[in-house]
Amino acid sequence: MVEAFMLIQTEVGRAEVVAKQLAALPGVLTSEYVTGPYDVVVRIGAESLDELKADVVPGVQQIVGITRTLTCPIASKAQA
Repeated sequence: MVEAFMLIQTEVGRAEVVAKQLAALPGVLTSEYVTGPYDVVVRIGAESLDELKADVVPGVQQIVGITRTLTCPIASKAQA
């Protein structure tokens, strides 16, 4: 499985609503609204990078209230 973090900026006052809508989408593993330069952080996943780019990312970007996204694919997972 390929995973990535998406850092999302939303319209003012829309972060909580957007985070809840994102949590219901296929491919979204976690969705949190946060403080700082981004409003929502989601962890997304798919079977391949192509599927992630073709299906999951566009689905996230179609949510009303999102103004900008930055996708950060996970290069490797740290072992605890």
